[in-house]
Amino acid sequence: MLINSVSAIRATTETERQNAIDVLSETYLNEKHWIKDEGTLFPESDLGDNSVSWFVAHVGGRPAGVVRVLYDPPLEVYASYGFQTLRAGLDVGAFVRENRIAEIGRFAVRRRYRNRISVVAALMRTATEEAVRREYTHYITDVFEGEAHSPYEFHTRVIGFQPVATHDTGELNCPYRRITLVLNLKEAYNRLRQTRRQVYQFLTKGWDEALDQKLSS
Repeated sequence: MLINSVSAIRATTETERQNAIDVLSETYLNEKHWIKDEGTLFPESDLGDNSVSWFVAHVGGRPAGVVRVLYDPPLEVYASYGFQTLRAGLDVGAFVRENRIAEIGRFAVRRRYRNRISVVAALMRTATEEAVRREYTHYITDVFEGEAHSPYEFHTRVIGFQPVATHDTGELNCPYRRITLVLNLKEAYNRLRQTRRQVYQFLTKGWDEALDQKLSS
């Protein structure tokens, strides 16, 4: 394996779970202090749970980044956060019920790899490929307002996520306000193909014709 090669896979084994936990431990526990026990973030039961997927990026075979996709996230979790909507008339609960929603989050990249956009791209590419194949139409995610490594600008300006709500509390022990973002996968795919061709090619590298048909039709 090339020393700088980047890849991402879905974690399906205990070894890959431990690789993901190593990344979470370095970032969420030791660096940011958002959690007390990294093992609780990725329980062993997630490996056999079809409602959740964890993806691990590797650089030269070493675990470099993690992201989690939670399919059909429970509405009661969102209701408990006390959303303040940013769009008049938006019913977040109705939106979650009426669309096929996947929550993408638990994003973490080791400090030494944060200047490697290829790590982020590999995680997004692999996670989105699975979500699209499973017929999900939207991503929902939270980012921390003002946090040093917040992906807010990348998500909104490059990918096309739209801010829809804010809330002050969540699962992670972080003092920053949360901004809830939503991404229409089909709209984002077609916009990137038309306006940001290089980014589009980077994020869809290796996708087959079936995925293109799902998103461009």
